[in-house]
Amino acid sequence: MATFGQWVAGARPRTLFAAVAPVVIGTAAAAQHSEPSYAIALLAAVVALSLQVGVNYANDYSDGIRGTDDSRVGPVRLVGQRLAQPSSVKAAAFLSFGFAAITGLALVALAEAWLLLPLGILSIIAAWKYTGGENPYGYLGLGEVFVFVFFGLVATLGTLYAQVGELSWFGVAAAVGVGAIASAILVVNNLRDIPTDAQSGKHTLAVRLGDAGTRRFWLALIVVSILAVGVMAIWDPWALLGLLSMAAIWRAVQVVMGGAEGRRLVPVLGSTGKYELVYAVSIFVGILTSRALF
Repeated sequence: MATFGQWVAGARPRTLFAAVAPVVIGTAAAAQHSEPSYAIALLAAVVALSLQVGVNYANDYSDGIRGTDDSRVGPVRLVGQRLAQPSSVKAAAFLSFGFAAITGLALVALAEAWLLLPLGILSIIAAWKYTGGENPYGYLGLGEVFVFVFFGLVATLGTLYAQVGELSWFGVAAAVGVGAIASAILVVNNLRDIPTDAQSGKHTLAVRLGDAGTRRFWLALIVVSILAVGVMAIWDPWALLGLLSMAAIWRAVQVVMGGAEGRRLVPVLGSTGKYELVYAVSIFVGILTSRALF
C-alpha cells in the first residue's frame, strides 16, 4: 500500500508549476487591461492545480495498466511500481477532476462567465483522454498540442476573461509564452522516456522526432517563450522584466543540448517548471510596477 509521501510523489509536484503559471500570467494580462480580481484568480488556480493533479494520476493509472510504466526512470509510478491498486489511482484522478469541476462551477458563477463552462468540461475530457480510454492521443504524439491548448491558451485566456470579460493581444502573447513552456515540460519528460516508450508502443512526439529532433524542439519552445515577452512589451515595456527568468532555464538548456539522458534529465523537468513560474511571476511584477508608476 502506498504511503502518503508516495501519493504526493505520484501527483508529480514538479509539474504543478505548469498549473499555477497560466493563472499568474493571465492575472497579469487582466491587470494590464484594467482591474484584476484576485478572488477569481485564486479559484482559477485551484481549478488548474486540481486538473493537473488529476491528469497526473490519470496518466499514472492508464500507463500503469498498459504496462508502459514497468521500466520507467524518474518520478514515482504508483501503478507501474505496484505501490497502489489501479482502482485507487483511478479514483484519485476522478476525485481531482470532480473537485476541479465543482470549483470551476463556482468560478464561472462568481465571474458570470458562463462561456467558460463548456471549456471546463472539455478540459476534463481532454485530461482523461491524454492516456486514458481507447486511442489516447498521448500515444499518437499529440500530447504537446493538448498541453499548449489547455495549459497555455485556455488556462491563461480563461483566467483573463473570467476577470475582465474580454480578451487582449497581450493576453494572447502571454498564453503562447506559458503554453510553449508547459509543452517544453512534457517534451523533456518524453525525451527522457524515448527508449521505454518506443519499446512499449507509446508513439509520443519525442519518439517520432528522435533524440536530436526532440532536443531542438525543446529549445525552440524556450525560444518562443522568450520571443513572446518581446511581443507583450509592445503593449507594456515593463513586461520585459520577464526576460530575467532566463537565468532560471540557462543551466537546463546546457544539460538538454549537452546530450544528457535518462535520470540526468529528471532535474530538467523541475527546472523547466520553475522557469515557467518565474517567467509568469516576473511579468506579473512588471505589469504591477507599470500600474504603480503610470
